[in-house]
Amino acid sequence: MSSFSILVGKLVRSASKLRGGGSALPGLVVEKIDPDFIRRTLADLPLGVAVVSGTNGKTTTTKMVVELLESQGLKVFTNRTGSNFTRGVAAALLGEVNLRGRLDADIAVLELDEAHAVHFVKLIRPRYSLLLNVLRDQLDRFGEIDKTTRLLEQIARATTETVVLNREDPRVAGIAESLNGQRAVYFGLDASLRSTFPNDDEMRGSLAEALAATQEADVVLQRVGEADADFLVDGQVRSSGLKLRGVYNIFNAAAALAFARTIKGADLDSDALFEALANVEPAFGRGESLTVNGQPLELVLVKNPSGFRLGLKSFAAHGYSTMIAINDNYADGRDMSWLWDVDFESLADGGVDVVSGVRAYDMALRLKYDDVPVRTIEPDITDGLKRFIKDSPGVPMRIFCTYTAMLAVRRELSKITKVEVVS
Repeated sequence: MSSFSILVGKLVRSASKLRGGGSALPGLVVEKIDPDFIRRTLADLPLGVAVVSGTNGKTTTTKMVVELLESQGLKVFTNRTGSNFTRGVAAALLGEVNLRGRLDADIAVLELDEAHAVHFVKLIRPRYSLLLNVLRDQLDRFGEIDKTTRLLEQIARATTETVVLNREDPRVAGIAESLNGQRAVYFGLDASLRSTFPNDDEMRGSLAEALAATQEADVVLQRVGEADADFLVDGQVRSSGLKLRGVYNIFNAAAALAFARTIKGADLDSDALFEALANVEPAFGRGESLTVNGQPLELVLVKNPSGFRLGLKSFAAHGYSTMIAINDNYADGRDMSWLWDVDFESLADGGVDVVSGVRAYDMALRLKYDDVPVRTIEPDITDGLKRFIKDSPGVPMRIFCTYTAMLAVRRELSKITKVEVVS
């Protein structure tokens, strides 16, 4: 059965790629005909499975963890597409296993959606898990924010060895109290940086500091520079250059360092670890920079008020043409009311050149309330992108986009410039 299901899955994967189809479809097919495929394939990895979950930063953090572990000489399997449902993992496996189902890797590091991770850990229990944050995201899917916390708690309780937690997020740090024998390790912030990375309660005016902020952390982010950062590790400050864009990714770097250090343990090569961190490129669509007509074009994924806020704070508007593309498909979350919780005043001077996507008019209305001029409203992303590029000669460009809008923008850009194919 396994060779047959793998052959069918690989054929569907090849056909899907030729048609430019969704990355998860082959996984859906193999899930239907061989439900034990994921468990059977991952069960024998020497270092087991490591899961990364949370509301924000999963894709970039997972990419960092993979490259940090590879710097330690490990062979790592991961789901690079950002398709973080179980079927996405199955689809990624189909690209790596041979026809006998053999996966040549030491460990699997998997980005998993909060809700689907709960189903995944019933198939195979992770040896390690990294839980990043709980923010108000896709509430139409998850319900109240505390429901999301309970989902992450189930991942932690299914973990067999070590759970790495964000001590600055009271909901994530509080998961330590529910652990049943697993070791808890923390990453955190220097007190001087807490106002830069507010947790969900602080976003809404709470002045109470997370109780867990007093916990000793394995890695503490101490300073954020233009293209570097300082981390407190083993009582010493380590400075690292960074190619990642966006301040939110710098805190994720602290998370990735703590996770890689936990997995590698006593055999860690710390110099190699920081050298690898300095060379990590942004994940696709997460501060990714492409070149169009000789000018840089940056893609910044936004999917909740905290992420959009930090995106606007990380990337100065001056000197850039700006486009915003907002879709409300299932993978984006159908409820876009969170746009009203974002402060767009930083865009007021230069304005927004194009708003696009299914919710283009909602976005334009929101910008109007912050006195941000909008030059063009074009719901069709293809037409909007063409207009944006045409009207931005000789000027760097930046596009803030929801997940499915980002996929559509990348697909169109691949017709006119070099875009990394992620499969």
